[in-house]
Amino acid sequence: MALAIGVDIGGTKVAAGVVDDEGRVIDSTRRPTPGSDVARTEAVIAEVVNELSARHRVSAVGIGAAGWIANDLATVLFSPHLAWRDEPLRDALAEAIGVPVVVENDANAAAWAEYRYGAARGARVAVMVTMGTGIGGGLVVDGVLYRGAYGVGCEYGHMCVVPDGRRCACGNRGCWEMYASGRALARDARELADVSPVGAHRLMTLAGGDLNQLTGPLVTEAAREGDPAAVEIYTAMGRWLGRGLANLAAVIDPTVFVIGGGVSEAGDLLLGPARQAFGESLTGRGFRPAADILLAELGPQAGLVGAADLARRG
Repeated sequence: MALAIGVDIGGTKVAAGVVDDEGRVIDSTRRPTPGSDVARTEAVIAEVVNELSARHRVSAVGIGAAGWIANDLATVLFSPHLAWRDEPLRDALAEAIGVPVVVENDANAAAWAEYRYGAARGARVAVMVTMGTGIGGGLVVDGVLYRGAYGVGCEYGHMCVVPDGRRCACGNRGCWEMYASGRALARDARELADVSPVGAHRLMTLAGGDLNQLTGPLVTEAAREGDPAAVEIYTAMGRWLGRGLANLAAVIDPTVFVIGGGVSEAGDLLLGPARQAFGESLTGRGFRPAADILLAELGPQAGLVGAADLARRG
């Protein structure tokens, strides 16, 4: 059994796991992401890898990083939510880790995992949309992970959906992820609480009365309870998601959309309005096959599972 370590680096956490060749995570660990400190982030990656390597014999390490990864699978060109700028991440980690390292975009890694082991198994054209702090994307076509000419393809979250809209961490305005992501979820809840404290009573109760503690996971919790304000926020976000998926369908024409990331944990609270908005916005609706919109099957482990499998393949 060939074991590899996958590391998923997001805006808030570094999660690592030992993955076998069937996609099973047999051991795992995690740390908070010190996102503003490049050296510390790389030290944390080395820490989690070495912790797992001490317990298992592994052949390779795959790093799924939130950012634009060059086609050398070694360099992080830019990360909107972390401090990497043209960072030679593979070389920076090589000595500290001591086994072959492959660096991949985290959403690409998640897309590969869902294609190999999850909701997109056997799909000819599979689009992955990950809704975490921002929106990430991946695309697998005929069993090949598509990266683009320079390694920075499929950054769906930075499509402009509102001209001159909300400012995004990437430097532009009106990006899709500013309206459909964990960051947007928390922002919308705080705006509601500021304008209508009565309407946001349950949300503020969960946040202990502190507006700054009103996070995306608390909105999800309230929505699952049936809180009208939280459900309304999710309905609006689902519609943003569906309209964006319709734009992608017009360009890519996929077999399936797989929706993952922390925001997707709301399930049909998100996907119900997304499917409706997708159907209403799809070009040529009624005269073309429409892609399925499915929840990811591998949950929060998709990124590290995919990174490990890609590293094992070299």
